[in-house]
Amino acid sequence: MPEPSPIAVERIQTGIRLEKRLIKVLKAFAELKDITLGDLVEGIVLHAFEGKAPFGPEALETIARLKAIYGLDLDASASHRMRDKPGA
Repeated sequence: MPEPSPIAVERIQTGIRLEKRLIKVLKAFAELKDITLGDLVEGIVLHAFEGKAPFGPEALETIARLKAIYGLDLDASASHRMRDKPGA
């Protein structure tokens, strides 16, 4: 099967804030896959926009191990309840 042709896009720098342990897991996963953090986030978002799961079983196992390493105990139910620590 031939490689799909590249798609030219315009990227911009953004200044988003993410939970510290979450970003550590994302960065580690991107490093394992030899892709940039931006490429990983773009892929996750594009899958989510189509209602598709961005990760298969093997990737989810890897992510579970990384979550344990970095002490990330949050799940999807935390997504709308997180608040900055006082003084942060």
